[in-house]
Amino acid sequence: MLITGDTPVTAETARRASLGALDPVRVSGPAGIWTLDGAAVVASDGDGPATVLVPSEGVLLLAVDLPIANRAKRLAALPFAIEDRIAEPLESVHIALGVELSPRRFLVGVVRHDRIAEWIARVEDAGLDHAALVPDCLALPVPGAGEWSVELGETRALVRAGDGTGFAVPALMLRTAWAAAGQPRTIAYGAALPADMAAGADSLALDPIGRRLLAPALDLRQGTYARRLRSLPSFGKRLAKIVAIGVAAHVGIALADTVALRGIANARADETRALVTSLSPGTIVAGDDFAATVADLLPAPGASGGANAFLPAATRLATALAPLGPTLTARSMRLEGGRLTMDVDSTDPALATRIAQALTDNGIAGTVTNTAGGIRITAPAA
Repeated sequence: MLITGDTPVTAETARRASLGALDPVRVSGPAGIWTLDGAAVVASDGDGPATVLVPSEGVLLLAVDLPIANRAKRLAALPFAIEDRIAEPLESVHIALGVELSPRRFLVGVVRHDRIAEWIARVEDAGLDHAALVPDCLALPVPGAGEWSVELGETRALVRAGDGTGFAVPALMLRTAWAAAGQPRTIAYGAALPADMAAGADSLALDPIGRRLLAPALDLRQGTYARRLRSLPSFGKRLAKIVAIGVAAHVGIALADTVALRGIANARADETRALVTSLSPGTIVAGDDFAATVADLLPAPGASGGANAFLPAATRLATALAPLGPTLTARSMRLEGGRLTMDVDSTDPALATRIAQALTDNGIAGTVTNTAGGIRITAPAA
């Protein structure tokens, strides 16, 4: 269910992480679906509520257990429920609460403050400060349990998982991510998937995007970044004061409900270690440096969002290799010492030459060497 039935509440933890519920206050403006594409805001569909789709690469989507009935207490407890599942300090991220995926289990979005502030500045420049901000992978339908909905494009792929979460990856890394996830059954909504992913899968057409986003699962415009009227009538100001008094009354008792969430957070940390190990086999995730180790795998601040150079470098390499398409299957990728290494499965003796030429054509000073059963590509991260 969408969280619109209660009085909107914004809670700030002692670490000042921002979070909040969906804010029903709106600023008037054009409707329709728009896409944030680089520096431009592009119209995608003239129908539907005012919504801007933002790159899912910059948002971590989680399914979070919050066994607390009161919404204000749930918001106050949310940072403690996710702090061991993210590699960023809580004060550096904005946390947004989405729909209830199953009883007491909610969709949560985590995005860096600098990233969402940049997005909002762009949409305000485009006259869309009244629009919801929705990660673009959430425009895909939710598949059945244990399945993936996939929209494969030329350079990137959007994935919506059966638990309601989703993500985006470079197209070249889609099959690697699918294998690491246990090869879930897929439903294709874009280009044809690799043969092994498509075996036994459905290929369906999407409903118009405006219809799919009538009730988005998550709006990042919450808390500090909520959409608000430019001026409130006197009744609205009085109502705001009443809400503020209610928040102050609830914050005093909210922390009592967070103790039970510590055990959940520890369990999620173990799950995160297992996921990192499966996606990056050479990464050591034991010990006290776990958060820093995971942070080293995340993308750098800038156009792609995140914490360092891994995802921008992977995207640049994947874009360069995109013309080779079906002839490439990435086995693993890792970032070490400022260089990105990709191992590719191949039995084609001529493929290494074509890869080297693709790197040269895209201005990437990399090396390509044959290995047992494949090819190793090494390129600078920057």
